[in-house]
Amino acid sequence: MPPSMHDAPATSGNGNGNATAANTSPAFLDTTPGPDHDWKVSLKGKVIGITGGNRGIGLALAQVCLANDAEAIYSLDIFEPGEEFATLQKAHPKRLYYVHCDVTSEESVNSAIDAVIAAQGAIHGFIANAGMTKHQPAFDFSRAQIEQLFNLNVFGAYFCATTVARRFIDLGIKGSIVFTASMTSYRPNRAAPSAPYGATKGAVRNMTHTLAMEWAKHGIRVNSVSPGFIKTAMTYFVDQAPDWDLKMQYYGGMPRLADPKELGGAYVYLLSDGASYTTGIDIPVAG
Repeated sequence: MPPSMHDAPATSGNGNGNATAANTSPAFLDTTPGPDHDWKVSLKGKVIGITGGNRGIGLALAQVCLANDAEAIYSLDIFEPGEEFATLQKAHPKRLYYVHCDVTSEESVNSAIDAVIAAQGAIHGFIANAGMTKHQPAFDFSRAQIEQLFNLNVFGAYFCATTVARRFIDLGIKGSIVFTASMTSYRPNRAAPSAPYGATKGAVRNMTHTLAMEWAKHGIRVNSVSPGFIKTAMTYFVDQAPDWDLKMQYYGGMPRLADPKELGGAYVYLLSDGASYTTGIDIPVAG
């Protein structure tokens, strides 16, 4: 018998032993939905922030969140919104907004999130999505290029997560944070290799597990989504390569680039109260 089992103190039938153990346990905020909870997966009433939400995956996620009844979506982006953003904003008046934010600056992140709270009175969910990539052989990367990737993809995501988590705690909100990781955090991307990019996304996925553990006591859930081949401005060239069809023969899944909106269901679930018992995981959406 293992020592931990053999040496465990006996407890009386009145349950005093369990009470003692419970009293020494840390207090955790319970994320269990109330008795009147609607078990439909929905973002009704929720204010969601999305970094890098003016285009690409971020804008597609905004669209899917709006389709799933989010109260308001805020894009926190360093770039000014373009025509696609304006079109979506017009289709959802008073529900889609833009706040300028440089995620590599803690001051900018604090200011942007505070602006959301000032306008809406709360923030319930956050997608740390802003990022960049560069595809080239490992020998060709300079230190400056690697630092740029880590500064945006890792430090930026970390600043956003810690800032919004503090606001959740201050406001008494049991919020949800979702990181955009990548399938390159699991395996190399033969179609467009980038060792430093994969390393940044591996860091994001690892960070997800630890932050989920640390913040569970506050009722804050932290998860990530790992996209596979997604059709965006950053990946336009991938399926144009002469050997694309050959590579896809051995991919083992759906041999195509995904519409970025196809990622949305995973994020909506993780942001919703339907995921009240889901934290510290990564969901691969990779065909």
